[in-house]
Amino acid sequence: MTELSILRMPAEQLYAEELEAIIGADTNVRPPGWKMSPAAVLLYIIGGKAGKKNISTKYYGQKRLLEIALATLATERGLLLLGVPGTAKTWLSEHLAAAISGNSRLMIQGTAGTQEEAIRYGWNYASLLSEGPTENALVKTPVYHAMESGRIARIEELTRLSSDVQDALITILSEKTLPIPELNRELRAVQGFNLIATANDRDRGVNDLSSALRRRFNTLIMPLPAKLEEEVKIVSARMQETMPQLAATINKDTLAEINRLVLIFRELREGISQDGKVKLKSPSSTLSTAEAIAVMQNGITLAQFFGNGQIRVEDLAAGLQGAVIKDPESDKMVWKEYLELVMKNRESWKDLYKACRELLD
Repeated sequence: MTELSILRMPAEQLYAEELEAIIGADTNVRPPGWKMSPAAVLLYIIGGKAGKKNISTKYYGQKRLLEIALATLATERGLLLLGVPGTAKTWLSEHLAAAISGNSRLMIQGTAGTQEEAIRYGWNYASLLSEGPTENALVKTPVYHAMESGRIARIEELTRLSSDVQDALITILSEKTLPIPELNRELRAVQGFNLIATANDRDRGVNDLSSALRRRFNTLIMPLPAKLEEEVKIVSARMQETMPQLAATINKDTLAEINRLVLIFRELREGISQDGKVKLKSPSSTLSTAEAIAVMQNGITLAQFFGNGQIRVEDLAAGLQGAVIKDPESDKMVWKEYLELVMKNRESWKDLYKACRELLD
């Protein structure tokens, strides 16, 4: 399989040249088991220069928040990234693991159906039946691999796991050990091991963390971008990464549409128009930065395959309506109110207003 046939490369492969340059230029003290120092990881995340190599920005946000995250991972406490969907929790956890361990793929996706065996270890039942509980029959999980190799393990959507599955992490985090009673032994974590978990409390089916488990994590709240310009920059940067696959480029017209989209999302999220004159109801959808990126990707794809390559208001309107209206009853009224009270009264937005109304009617 060639690189061109892979839909999404892991961060440590996609940014291999940057990581190599940073490691080569890194003269700071590295925590045991780390590929680079915390200062070098920070450079990799926020961007800058390593020698003559330009390092791209992976995360636009508070530098202090990243410093706290790195300080946490250098200790024995796990790191919990908590926030509404679309605040780059998964994105950040992947890049942290890639820079610290050189491997971001030791990941467990939390769901309501995830069993405790997915956290601790499982068994090859064919080998188990023929040989009994042996090392050969043991199936190692990503957490197991991380413990024995001194790397970072990632658990996505921690609060989607049931409470009894969550509690399997308590011994791992507090004692840094994994008992294996079937083999009459235990696995002791190697230096460099730690856990990064992500969670949000906006989805249905969320299971609260026990106080015992919360104490073993340092929780960082991942904020939405504070300013319009910052959010536009994030969406534009992500589009720069994805648009080459569509043989397109960012131009001033596309940037104008990104600015318009982000402003709509922010006004609906905050419940007030930009000038502060119109109070608005907020929809049930999160309207996050990640959602804005998805809407733009959808619009540009439509333009590429069914237009002249330049995103049109009709392309943007289609994605907008799908992003805002998640509940057909309440969200439709919220969106209609926004169209009539805000969008209709902006002279330069008449084209978008017309396209959105045609879809809504």
